[in-house]
Amino acid sequence: MSKLRGAIAAIATPITDAFEPDIDRFTTLANHLLANGCDGLNVLGTTGEATSFSRDQRFRVMAAAAERSDPSRMMVGVGASALADAIALTRRAAELGFAGALALPPFYYKGVPDLGVAAYFEAILQATSAQPVPLYLYHYPALSGVPFTPGLVDLLLKNSGGRIVGLKDSSGDMAYARGVAAQNPGFAVFPSTEAVLLDARAGQFAGCISATANLNSGLCRRAFHDGDAAALRSAVAIRQLFDGKPLVAGVKAGLAHLQDDSTFSRTMPPLAPWRAAEQAQLARDLDRLLAAG
Repeated sequence: MSKLRGAIAAIATPITDAFEPDIDRFTTLANHLLANGCDGLNVLGTTGEATSFSRDQRFRVMAAAAERSDPSRMMVGVGASALADAIALTRRAAELGFAGALALPPFYYKGVPDLGVAAYFEAILQATSAQPVPLYLYHYPALSGVPFTPGLVDLLLKNSGGRIVGLKDSSGDMAYARGVAAQNPGFAVFPSTEAVLLDARAGQFAGCISATANLNSGLCRRAFHDGDAAALRSAVAIRQLFDGKPLVAGVKAGLAHLQDDSTFSRTMPPLAPWRAAEQAQLARDLDRLLAAG
């Protein structure tokens, strides 16, 4: 069963001018978010630009999170096209004490059969059985091109020996999220928007894993733990600032403002930072909404 629930931030990864993970800023941000409203963190997910880093770079971020923060409150992204890389990342997640490993399907080849995806996960499960860290599926078909259909989820759960405990849904399809949660009682489904936090509080979902929880974590805490509908409206209004815009770069622009540190706005290529005028408008909008919340 999943140990993670509530408002989870898909934490951004600060970048140095040499395009390396900025470990000091990363761990400072992680501890700030955990102390200011986040129930947990998703380290090295899409918002954390994981697939733009090498395996060794990801290992360094993981080690820093474990050494300087609380990995028992974190899941870490282990998605990789190469099976050996996914296994190595999953093993390291277990060794470092993370609460879970968040796994994309193998995402280069499209149109692959369910049995092929199942074989990929069976290999990960077998190779990591000595230290059986819980696995979470990462459903993001717009980027991966390989969906976790309800039938595939059922197949994976039947063959996982209880190791696969939940799913992050970044599809935006709430009918899908509700259906997967309903057909698998006890399966921890985390939509990618804080708009579901009152539903999660009522037990329909395990919580949310949201990029914008980097910016509105206090509002998310009030919504989930106190049932504060006004706080939820403010949190959702902050998320809506990014509608139709590049989300990862936008979240990093928001962090640059809230942390008063322009370094946070730097992205890994091929992502590009927001333009100065866009960042300035975002800063004004964030100040207004956070003050009102």
